[in-house]
Amino acid sequence: MTVYDFEVKKINGEEMSLNQYEGKVLVIVNTASKCGFTPQFKELQSVFEEYKEMGLEVLGFPCNQFMNQEPGSEDEILSFCEMNYGVSFPMFAKIDVNGKNAAPLYKHLSEEAPGAMGLKAIKWNFTKFLVDRSGKVVKRYSPNASPLEMKEDIEKLL
Repeated sequence: MTVYDFEVKKINGEEMSLNQYEGKVLVIVNTASKCGFTPQFKELQSVFEEYKEMGLEVLGFPCNQFMNQEPGSEDEILSFCEMNYGVSFPMFAKIDVNGKNAAPLYKHLSEEAPGAMGLKAIKWNFTKFLVDRSGKVVKRYSPNASPLEMKEDIEKLL
């Protein structure tokens, strides 16, 4: 199983298959608009712009599971990201990343790339996963890891 086997909801509520990203390198990140790490949107956008022509996609999944730091509607989230950080990479519908209602994609990501000490749960907003062109999860990055620190690993996969 790869990330391409999953269906997700776009931020407009439309269902889509991640197989449309087949052959691309992906950065998948759970986001929040009212988090101390929210300024990472700017770095995520910068990395996306630098490498999109070479086959990189950044996929943002808003999540309100961590201290209610993503309380807005999908429209509010999209507007916030575009106006404050110039986000042009795809944002998806709000999801849970942990627990019994966790999105199947996030269950897969957590299984394939456990965090520190083998823990599978997502510990906070802006946990980032790097996925290779074949859809295999390569690495998990902690919330405090800057997206700019991922560039070397991204370049190896491109």
